[in-house]
Amino acid sequence: MTTPGRGLHGRVLDALGPAITAGEYPPGSVLRTDELAQSFDVSRSVMREAVRVLESMHLVASRRRVGVTVLPADEWNVYDPQVIRWRLAGADRARQLRSLTVLRSAVEPVAAGLAARHATPEQCSELTECALGMVANSRGHRLDRYLLHDVAFHRVILCASGNEMFARLGDVVAEVLTGRTQHEVMFEDPDPAAVTLHVRVAEAVRAGDAERAEQLTREITVGALQELDILAP
Repeated sequence: MTTPGRGLHGRVLDALGPAITAGEYPPGSVLRTDELAQSFDVSRSVMREAVRVLESMHLVASRRRVGVTVLPADEWNVYDPQVIRWRLAGADRARQLRSLTVLRSAVEPVAAGLAARHATPEQCSELTECALGMVANSRGHRLDRYLLHDVAFHRVILCASGNEMFARLGDVVAEVLTGRTQHEVMFEDPDPAAVTLHVRVAEAVRAGDAERAEQLTREITVGALQELDILAP
């Protein structure tokens, strides 16, 4: 399905990006823009635009008289939300989810501790609202609604840390949480213990208890890894 608002080059990206990240075009493969334009029934300019986007993600490199060469995975911009989305849609989803969740477990507990020290009253209120929204939608198979509050909660934690590097990981965490929901790597209803932990994190941040906020957030990420052991071994 083409991403709304992205037009023809979006249609090309939505087909070519997942194919590259899934390994259908192995590293070193040379793609000819003329052939691709004909294959996708688009103009050369549209194809070049799509290639420029793939280049910005370091999925490919374009060189004169050579063509468009697929780069090895260790050169990809693995923090790009679109690359994460494509990889989560592929066969390597379980490993990708685990990798991203381990990243979360390294970053989010520290961010929560910092948030307890630096969060503004407005951020504390927003965090509480997000946690209560998670509670309100944690039953009745309302994962889509739950997801909105879950994503917002973790964005606030990262931003409230006061660390701009952590804050920039908001889109990465959003893609992890969204991917788990969209690809059904979630229980039909969220784990009640995890929901309660989010409420307690909000309370710890509001109270300025950095040690407790960090500890509780670490429990959340450990629980997320344990869920993967069950749902995406």
